[in-house]
Amino acid sequence: MKLVLDPYMFRRTPLNELPGLVADLGYEYIELSPRDDFIPFFHHPRADKATIESFKSALAGAGVKVSSLLPLFRWAGPDEDERQAAVRYWKRSIEIAVELGVEVMNSEFNGRPESASLSEAMFWKSMDELLPIFEREGIHLRLEPHPDDFVEDGKIAADMVHGINSPNVTYLYCAPHTFHMGGDVTAILEHAGELVTHLHVADTFDHRASSGLRYILNPPGTPARVHQHLDIGQGEVDWEAFFGTLGRMKFDGIMTVCVFAWEERARESSTFMREEIERRIMTWTHLR
Repeated sequence: MKLVLDPYMFRRTPLNELPGLVADLGYEYIELSPRDDFIPFFHHPRADKATIESFKSALAGAGVKVSSLLPLFRWAGPDEDERQAAVRYWKRSIEIAVELGVEVMNSEFNGRPESASLSEAMFWKSMDELLPIFEREGIHLRLEPHPDDFVEDGKIAADMVHGINSPNVTYLYCAPHTFHMGGDVTAILEHAGELVTHLHVADTFDHRASSGLRYILNPPGTPARVHQHLDIGQGEVDWEAFFGTLGRMKFDGIMTVCVFAWEERARESSTFMREEIERRIMTWTHLR
């Protein structure tokens, strides 16, 4: 199993200093999420050949590897021009992954929940264009449902991944999205089964609790989604169920720390999460 850091809280660290920082925190792997100077949110990648080669040298110098690349584009949005642009951005991102020697990319379904049918149609249209490229380049894509995507339910999302019908596409379970995905950690993980190859680990509150008043949003009735990416123990995810189920499933994929809530104590949070996860997986005899 690879224990990985999403360094989003360190995104203002110069790119070539990032591998050393990650190594200092005790991690061997980076999940490179959107950065304005590399692959930004929803825009064409900025990285050129020189940037990629320089970053590769910095990685090698620090003894750190990129486990996965996380681009996020509007490839399932209801607007066709925007979808076509997203496919172009995806194609360049795949080229970057190949240049980096990275074999795993992960992303969200995206789209709009109020236009779910159209968004799903756009998603499949994009997959028709991109899946042959993923397969040709040997890139493994891991997909997660995200709050406010056209698919949010964890089991339905797993069924959609089944429908893609490619060994190159599997499922990412994001723990801080648990309560938007249905709330039952064990049931969702077991439903996805062998498709689960990738995890995002952070805590969150159950927004449905206390008669829906765990968070208070205004104006009343707003369709906005709310969740958080906290340290383990700061929210309400059932971590005994999470780690226990994964142990029984003999999970041996990528487990990414993705806490975003504490930029003012990013180092402490990242170190705590690594140590806490290592402590919890010590009971997994198949990884010893």
